Amino acid sequence: MRAANLGVSNLGEHECRVILEADDVRRALDRIAHEIIERNKGVANLVVLGILHGGVPIAARVAQRLSTFSQTPVASATLDVTLHRDDLSTDDLRGPTTNGMHKATSLVDVAGKKVVLVDDVLYTGRTIGAALRAIGEYGRPAAVQLAVLVDRGHREMPFQADFVGKNLPTNRLEHVVATINGVSISRGSR
Repeated sequence: MRAANLGVSNLGEHECRVILEADDVRRALDRIAHEIIERNKGVANLVVLGILHGGVPIAARVAQRLSTFSQTPVASATLDVTLHRDDLSTDDLRGPTTNGMHKATSLVDVAGKKVVLVDDVLYTGRTIGAALRAIGEYGRPAAVQLAVLVDRGHREMPFQADFVGKNLPTNRLEHVVATINGVSISRGSR
């Protein structure tokens, strides 16, 4: 992966800089998948959960790579953490629903499983706290590990990712967008 000068003074308001391109992201996710296999001594009893929205496509790609590398199918599912957030507003409660449930959670059985929780960007840690509360409603996993494409710092909650694609020092005025097609950083209003 190429190094980038991330000084805030180099970014004008609303200017965007590409940090990782699609090939860089592919290599980072392959590395994460290999690290998951190594740490867990394989993929037995493993479930990959993508946090809605940004974590879902990344989790799907990680699960696919885990399956390919281990030659064993790895379960992947979606986790909506909206109702478990500590910053939930009444506007969030009026959001879209599916079959009476808020947005879309498609969990597999997590009881006794090793869960790899996946998100696009780790920032304050509040989303991860909400995800842990949400997982608790679906069973008690044997372990929960966190994989993120980007860790940008500025934690408000004591969470650390087990698997990181790219550590990206930022300031709070910057906005990071991380997808399977690339990672970019911009400065300005969100």
